[in-house]
Amino acid sequence: MENREDLISILPCLPLKLESSHLAWPNPVIEALKSLSKGPSHSRVDSGEVLFLAISDLRNSLSLSPHLLAPSTADGYALFFDEFLTRAEAAKWFGEVIPVMAELLLRFPTLLESHYQYADIIMVGVDTGLRLLKPQQPGIVLLSQELIAALIACSFFCLFPTANRGANHLPVINFDRLFAMLYENYHENQEHKIKCIVHYFERIHSCIPTGFVSFERKVLPLDHNSPLVSYPTAGFWANSIVPLCLFEICPSGLIEDQSRGALEVDFANKYLGGGALSKGCVQEEIRFMINPELIAGILFLPSMSDNEAIEIVGAERFSNYSGYASTFRYAGNHVDLREVDSLGRRTTKIVAVDALSRPGLRQYRVDYLLREVNKAFCGFLDQPKDQQFQIPLQCSSSREVQPGSDPMDVNNSESQATDCGIFPDTDGSKATQSMDFKLQMCHSDVGIATGNWGCGAFGGDPQVKTVIQWLAASQALRPFVLYYTFEMEALRNLDQVRSWIMSHNWTVGDLWNMLADYSYRRAKGETKLGFFSWLLPSFYLTGE
Repeated sequence: MENREDLISILPCLPLKLESSHLAWPNPVIEALKSLSKGPSHSRVDSGEVLFLAISDLRNSLSLSPHLLAPSTADGYALFFDEFLTRAEAAKWFGEVIPVMAELLLRFPTLLESHYQYADIIMVGVDTGLRLLKPQQPGIVLLSQELIAALIACSFFCLFPTANRGANHLPVINFDRLFAMLYENYHENQEHKIKCIVHYFERIHSCIPTGFVSFERKVLPLDHNSPLVSYPTAGFWANSIVPLCLFEICPSGLIEDQSRGALEVDFANKYLGGGALSKGCVQEEIRFMINPELIAGILFLPSMSDNEAIEIVGAERFSNYSGYASTFRYAGNHVDLREVDSLGRRTTKIVAVDALSRPGLRQYRVDYLLREVNKAFCGFLDQPKDQQFQIPLQCSSSREVQPGSDPMDVNNSESQATDCGIFPDTDGSKATQSMDFKLQMCHSDVGIATGNWGCGAFGGDPQVKTVIQWLAASQALRPFVLYYTFEMEALRNLDQVRSWIMSHNWTVGDLWNMLADYSYRRAKGETKLGFFSWLLPSFYLTGE
């Protein structure tokens, strides 16, 4: 078995057994899946109620306790497949889709062994094998869409062991809560979340996709001697002379519909997927329903720390939708026309970054500002995969505005650029490099598509969060930000503020110092103004 260490790390999370160096289902599971693959005339599985009995039998064969499932799981499966599907839909589901899912699960051991066989040669020098991507350990996993389909089928049949997931800070991966919530606390949006999942399997039944999806844990090392870009200090941000990137405001539209090839921000929970597999139905959960391949990452990606983010490239979109939260509705099939890269991934790039939850006035303290800007920076930065050199972004000038000082007194002398950033040579000595060279090393032609990150249920200040993301994208040398305001009232003057800032040719350091000074005054109760009103004289702002 190739990549044995990878397998050993993930094996406790899988329903498969390792027998004589080969992965396999227990014999009773194989027989049950073979029966399901022959259709309802053979398996007698022709209703949601009987389907759950089959799921229970599979779990029993895997020695998985029925008490570990949500209490109303059986009722949820019966309610959806026996009440919410038409007779024709149910006939197709049980007669055609379930057999294909069973066949896929029968191939699961072979698919996984094939995956490990090639996992260390797809990206030269980079291990891409399925394994636990543990906290504080940057790494990448590259999975075929067919293997992902098998993993999600395991979730549908609730076959993943759950005993050690909490201890490993892993989110819920089986679908029991998704269906249980449908019965326990029925809301129409929950029904439509499941419709997205069912549609995904109907598409898989029609044609197994042949591409790949990568899942990457991104880390800003806390050790400042690391060869990678490390976790920045407040002084790093205050002293930066990196110019602000272009900032384009999109008053309408959706992040996932952008067509500029940008990195799309997932307003994430620290547990990847948030409430996608329970009752959640806001930005992250909706994305996981319309791009169900994202669910596979829940299997092997523990919760994110403050210096971590998760980037997923290649997830195919299968569903259209309308509405949001309680009004979310499945709206039919989506044909994903995104281009494919050299690794067989769709060029859809999604980065999960989790904001502070309900921070209140704490969000204006410098340590909390730093946490948020570094979290976004971690997600937006494209660290070198070979880890052999550092991208030097920190500047050694001293331009930090002290709290309470005049925020307009910012020195922008060109001399500061001559001592900006240190690049370690291979022997560890420090050599001063030109800023142009450093920017070229780190430059990305991929922009950022984002919006009101952490500003809904998480309670963040929309004006502050907007600026934080602009700072992070600029410092990560992204060429532009597409900012979707979703018509939020607090951002009605964003265009004026953006234009005013750009007209002054501010750097990242300039804008950070303004934000830090405002936040200091806000935290001390010296102002109750929003950041936009504090920054600009009121006559510049429409309606104020």
